[in-house]
Amino acid sequence: MLNSFNLALKSIWSNKMRSFLTMLGIIIGVAAVIILVGIVNGEMSYMTSSFASMGTNRITVNVINLNSRSVSVDEMYDFYEDNEKYFSHLSPTVSVSATVKVGNENSSNTSVTGVSEDYLDIMSYDLEKGRFIQYADIAARQKVAVIGLYVAETYYESAEKAIGERISVNGTKYQIVGVVERQTSSSDEMSEGGSDDFVYIPYTAAVKLSRNGTINNYTFTLRDEYVEEASTVTTVIEDFLYTIFKNDDLYTVTAMSELLDSMNEMIAQMSLMLGGIAGISLLVAGVGVMNIMLVSVTERTREIGIRKALGAKRSTILTQFVIEAAVTSSMGGIIGIFIGFIGTTVAGKMMDIDAQPSIGWVIASFTISMAIGLVFGYMPARSAATLNPIDALRSD
Repeated sequence: MLNSFNLALKSIWSNKMRSFLTMLGIIIGVAAVIILVGIVNGEMSYMTSSFASMGTNRITVNVINLNSRSVSVDEMYDFYEDNEKYFSHLSPTVSVSATVKVGNENSSNTSVTGVSEDYLDIMSYDLEKGRFIQYADIAARQKVAVIGLYVAETYYESAEKAIGERISVNGTKYQIVGVVERQTSSSDEMSEGGSDDFVYIPYTAAVKLSRNGTINNYTFTLRDEYVEEASTVTTVIEDFLYTIFKNDDLYTVTAMSELLDSMNEMIAQMSLMLGGIAGISLLVAGVGVMNIMLVSVTERTREIGIRKALGAKRSTILTQFVIEAAVTSSMGGIIGIFIGFIGTTVAGKMMDIDAQPSIGWVIASFTISMAIGLVFGYMPARSAATLNPIDALRSD
């Protein structure tokens, strides 16, 4: 076996260009599998972390209130209190289409949302300065506001200077009582319309401001022990809403954790599909290995005849050529893995994602490359092993 391995290496080295061209298909196939799957996994990691930042413990409820059938804020809070074993927080949310004005400067890109006193905890935000909206503000419909850091630094120079100042929302003045800490990563610049460009006001004031008599959106957060059972809790909410609306088209209940699971499943299928597509090139490379090995057998017919005349067994000849094909494919696989690692890293930096080679796919692609050498090298090896020594010796 060791002797056959040495002979295989000598044969590969003596025909360097041909051996490289034989390996090229394997190299490209293995590298393509590693790079494509690495990029998909990097995108998956990025999307998962982005999605997780939205809160996998959240459940959002959207309702369509009609004159004959509607759910009030008090009814939602009663339901929340009756099922507190599932939930940790609840906030009605009211989006307001508004123009924000500070002095002579206007902005229609700043998001304005009416929320409850629990919203800061729901979003897992911290305050930079001041305080958040309180229950007393909601009950009394106080004209107070909590703003994002972009608003504070753009219009008031700093979070500290913004506290106590006034901001106009659709012509109504609100006193700023708090500033939320920076949400944009430190490497990115805060921008208009970004995640730090917002104004929160009491939802009771937002309802009046939006001229809408009802609230259609609610956000729940699950207790930690029920995050894995989001589908069960979702059913509880849906059953409650059905008793009111009698029509499941009038409400939507969405668990973020379920959406994340669905997204992960879709991306995993995409990764498998891309890996399979790239793997086709390995099969094409296998045909190339077989063709080159057939050429090699033809060129070395006389050598095979001499070895057989000296007593070499069929199994010895078969083993030699199979090992030669396997070594060629394996060397191509190793080079492909090296290029795949470099290519994945470079592609990740260019796309600004954390693309990492999948160890599972690296092992799989190398195993496949070796298997290709064995499978596609067997036919030429068998052809060499069955040559008649007299005919082989007569060959020119």
